[in-house]
Amino acid sequence: MPEQDYMADISDRVEAVKEMVDLGQYFTINRPRQFGKTTLLEALARRISGEYICASISFEGLGDESFENTAAFCQALTDKISADLRRSPAGYETAYAKSWMDSSVITFNLLDKHVSKMCRGKKVVLLIDEVDKTSDNRVFLHFLGLLRDKFLNRKKGLDDTFQSVILAGVYDIRNLKLKLINEGVYKPSGQEGRLLNSPWNIAADFLVDMSFHPRDIAGMLSEYEADHATGMDIASVSELIYEYTGGYPFLVSKICQMLDRDKSLTRDWSPRGVHRAVKALVRQSGSLFGQNNTLFDDISKNLENYPNLYSFIYDILILGKRKNYTGTVPTIQMAAMFGFIKNIDGFAVISNRIFEIIMADYFIAKDDENRSHAHITGYHGDIITGGRFDMELCLSKFADLFREIFTEKDKPFIEEHGRMLFLTYLKPLINGGGFYHIESRLTDQRRMDLVVDFGLDQFIIELKLWYGETAHEKAYEQLAGYLKSKRMAEGYLLTFDFRKDRNRAPRAGWVEWDGVRIFDVVV
Repeated sequence: MPEQDYMADISDRVEAVKEMVDLGQYFTINRPRQFGKTTLLEALARRISGEYICASISFEGLGDESFENTAAFCQALTDKISADLRRSPAGYETAYAKSWMDSSVITFNLLDKHVSKMCRGKKVVLLIDEVDKTSDNRVFLHFLGLLRDKFLNRKKGLDDTFQSVILAGVYDIRNLKLKLINEGVYKPSGQEGRLLNSPWNIAADFLVDMSFHPRDIAGMLSEYEADHATGMDIASVSELIYEYTGGYPFLVSKICQMLDRDKSLTRDWSPRGVHRAVKALVRQSGSLFGQNNTLFDDISKNLENYPNLYSFIYDILILGKRKNYTGTVPTIQMAAMFGFIKNIDGFAVISNRIFEIIMADYFIAKDDENRSHAHITGYHGDIITGGRFDMELCLSKFADLFREIFTEKDKPFIEEHGRMLFLTYLKPLINGGGFYHIESRLTDQRRMDLVVDFGLDQFIIELKLWYGETAHEKAYEQLAGYLKSKRMAEGYLLTFDFRKDRNRAPRAGWVEWDGVRIFDVVV
């Protein structure tokens, strides 16, 4: 609510959507949960008010009974439209709003005629939010078929109908059948199955970028700074928030809200404050999530409910497998729909750092839950002293424990899961004092870059498999370049070596390389 809240300026997005309305287009706004869909619809309704008659409704909380049959749906729809028009500040005549209610409209044929009558000589825009919250999408999809037919007839000059229809939800209309099947409430067959395949083939593509860029975040912070005079460096804070969130609107808003309201953060609008806010935010993920954060809860539920999605994300994030971003692959479509991945240079990568943290924690928790192999337990001991984390000692102890526990027969498991073992070892050590994230966009099967924040310190760790001395020197070069890009002088390299003839004593020590220091550990 702009009059109450500090908001990113989305006026350019609203204008882009209005252009589609002006052209009479029908389309869907499909974005992940809490990505600003409702905010955009509300802003659009305000923008076009007066120029168009705008009916903005939602299927959230409509009730299962509204989708039990055609009559119930027709009545619920017309009642909802009438109610919205009557409370609209645009001042629609009461008679028009009330006339949308008609108890005789109980079939799609009658609804067809009713819509034509109500839209004749008027420019009416229908916005429907939460379209994927219906209990039985089959009735709704028949309604979409009606709208499609009326749209095509309007283009021929044979019918009157809505100027524009905008649907918003997580699931694309094309995915509604998949949602029904996965929920076990529908088995497609015959003509109905064909109907579900193409209910909305008239829709225009919605290509508006709804994520927040640093300039959007900076605009919001500038407004806040004008009121509170915190002395923040708006540009650097905006860039850092963007680095963690990838512009995911809920995550951006949540970090800013925490910095403003969380007493433990004392309105510390600095890079240090942002790091502390992120640490507090990821703690809400809890044990398999669900602690006062519905977005994080949804991540775990979707990974639990879709095994192919679980394996796909695990392969990218933990095993470091490169996955082409192929939009026609159902699993990739689903991962993108939920906002888990994005397309970087043709490859699928995790969409933001916070999701990397949450998902890695989730996989570690699941690994602990399902563990049937040896477990490396980290010890606080003198690794943490005076609030400082000794990464050199942490890696050295990990090498010692690894050597004690694992033998040659464990090689096939370690080659694939060694990195998970280190994450499992590290996580309890930094819990409460810090967090880590995996740089998934840099990950491949030969290397994983891990960034650990603890207190005021940050550590860069590269995890690799051994591929010979030449490749190991290449790892020095890669890590040195990464450290310089982060303006850091020291980093850490952990390498798993599975040669049968190798020296069994772990290798650990500092190496000077191209102006930086690298603590090199081979296990």
